[in-house]
Amino acid sequence: MSLAESWDRYAVGSKPRRPVNAKGETTWLNWTQYADHGPNETVLGPVAGRRVLELGSGSGSNLAHLVTLGATGQGVDIAPARETDAQERWGNLPGLEFRTAEATAFLNETDETFDVVLSIFGVVWFVHPDTLLPLIRSRMALGGILAFSHLPPGSQGPKPAGAGLRHDRTPDEWGRILTGHGFSDVRVSLIDPPEGRVVGTMLVRALAA
Repeated sequence: MSLAESWDRYAVGSKPRRPVNAKGETTWLNWTQYADHGPNETVLGPVAGRRVLELGSGSGSNLAHLVTLGATGQGVDIAPARETDAQERWGNLPGLEFRTAEATAFLNETDETFDVVLSIFGVVWFVHPDTLLPLIRSRMALGGILAFSHLPPGSQGPKPAGAGLRHDRTPDEWGRILTGHGFSDVRVSLIDPPEGRVVGTMLVRALAA
């Protein structure tokens, strides 16, 4: 089974996001693995008028939220089922595009420049940083924001069979790696889990230097 097929099978079996969150909102950004928990889009600063790329955009809900705030969004996901879901739910939203592609292939092929790149439990966790980060940096505007989240190092969680290694790094390691690949002002937060849960979330933010 290919990598794309593994992720597509995983996508087909995934539970879709709720149409409304606990606050009654129809769009929202969620960095963590828990519903109604953690920081919101303010991690990215103002997004209106900015070109946003999400690597591993899933069903498109996080990116769609940023577009409702005035961003222009490009979502990329390796699983065809994800693009189908995203188009069905968000395809009528102006300024938002979805594409089925492997992240490094997309970054090598595109000639677009992005102000914001994000990955939520996505590509940054599964592609070696020495391969992925230079490609991301090459497609970012100077001073642009890269932000990504995943489980803290050593944590376990579901993933599709054949998805490959997770590239867990400590906060200090992410600082060194990102700085070495053309980023600055690296900030790493460990978000505590909600009451009754054990595993938190690591959130990393850096600027394209």
